[in-house]
This record gives sequence, C-alpha cells and structure tokens, in this order.
Amino acid sequence: MRLTYLGFHLVFILPPLLLLFRAAPTLPRGRRRVALTGLTGITALALVYTTPWDNFLIDQGVWWYGEGTVVAYVGSAPLEEYLFFVLQPVLSGLFLYTMGFSPAFEQRDTRLPPRLLGGVGFLALSVAGGVLLTTTSGYYLGAILVWAGPLLALQWAVGGGYLVRQRHEWTVAVAVPTLYLWFADRVAIGLGVWTISSTQTLGVYILGLPLEEATFFLVTNLLVVQGLVLFEWVMHRWGRLVLDANEPLDPDAADGPERDPVATRVSPPDPAGQDHDSVDGGR
Repeated sequence: MRLTYLGFHLVFILPPLLLLFRAAPTLPRGRRRVALTGLTGITALALVYTTPWDNFLIDQGVWWYGEGTVVAYVGSAPLEEYLFFVLQPVLSGLFLYTMGFSPAFEQRDTRLPPRLLGGVGFLALSVAGGVLLTTTSGYYLGAILVWAGPLLALQWAVGGGYLVRQRHEWTVAVAVPTLYLWFADRVAIGLGVWTISSTQTLGVYILGLPLEEATFFLVTNLLVVQGLVLFEWVMHRWGRLVLDANEPLDPDAADGPERDPVATRVSPPDPAGQDHDSVDGGR
C-alpha cells in the first residue's frame, strides 16, 4: 500500500502531536495567554509567508508529488502542504513548551555583539542564497536562504543577547524536531510521496536526505522556536508578562518547590518564609 501525503500526516505528525498535547505543562493563566498568542501568530505567519514561496518553487519544478498521493490542489500546492504549514509550528512549539524555558529579560540581553553578529551573519547567508539562485544546481538551497535568512537576521538583531544566554534551552528544542522531521522526510521521499529535483539541488546528502531538505527543516524550526522564545522575552521586557515569583530561575535548582518547567522566578523568596503574591493567570 502506497503512502499518501495525508497518510504521512497520520503516521508521522499526528501521533507526536497527541503525545505532546498530553505532556505539555499547565501554564499560569497569564503566561498561557501569551504562549497561545505567540504560537497562533507564528503559525499564521508560517502559513502566509510560506505559501507563495512554496507555490513558486513547485511551479519551477523544484519538487513534485507522486501520482495519487494528494487529495487536491489549491494553487500549485496540495491541501496537505498547507496543513503541514500549520502542523509543524504546533509540533515544534509544543515540544519547546514541554521542555520548558525561561523568557526572563536581563539587561545583558541588550548587548550589541551577539545581535550584530547574528544579524549580519544571517544577512550574509541571504546574499549567498541570492548568488546560488543564479545557478541551476544551487537554486533550491538559494531559495531557502533568501526566504529564511532575513527573518532569522531580524530575530537575532532583536534578541541575539538573550538567544546566546539561553542557548542551552532553545537549541535542544530546535534539534529534536529537526532530526525527527529529517527522518520523516527521508521516508516520504523514499516512498515517492514527493520527489526532489536532481537538477536544482547540489547532490549533497545528509543521512540519505538532500542537503536542501535538511536545511529547510533546520531553518523552519529555528524560525518557530526562536520566534516563540523571543516573543515571550519581549513581552516580559515590556512588562506584559509577569512570571511566577515562587519558582526558581535556575532550571537545575535542586531546592525549593517542585518546578513547573516553564515557570521562572523574578523576585527572591521572603526570608521570613512568607508567600509572595504572584500573577496567576493560569511540509
């Protein structure tokens, strides 16, 4: 029995989504509202920003779908493709929140060197992508870098100091979904759900997966995870997010109350042992 694109979602996307929904922590009301706003915004942006790019590359013959593997097309892309634009950010976002992270702003997060280095570095990758677009074999990779590079540069220009300081939290949240989607994509290509052009790719493979596909899933997960942590970080910096004052800031703290993996401390405990009031919000 041949795997269809819808079957791909049922086999590879929905099961981990359901597991993550069950495993996701219960956030305080205020932070839950901010988190849902961020995830909704990132998902909407992914759909709007990716749709024209995806349709254009399909028209250019960068990839195509196996006969009988899709339900219907809207424009040049199948319905299942648009569904993936929604499901991937939710998958990566839920994994991030299941792991937990601290969005607490610190003054050192505003330091210029990491913001400048990250912003300029990703803009340089965008320029390199523009050069690759002028070649045949580099076309797909160039399209990815030109499409994702400016947004990644903006993220680092805004919060590069925070991203460097909290790198041990968000990098794992990027790596695990990326590796999983590499595996799922490799299976789908092998079963003919979609086919990547051999003439518009460099012919470099990572564990059997075209370099371009590996790059696509890496940069999309970077955009999702960095976007979510930076959104909460900005909300905390602007005073729109009040973090739980009764939880330790250090995620590895051994003492104190049982830790909610996504809560942080913004003020020290009362030395007299009295409780502080905290905002409860509860492809």
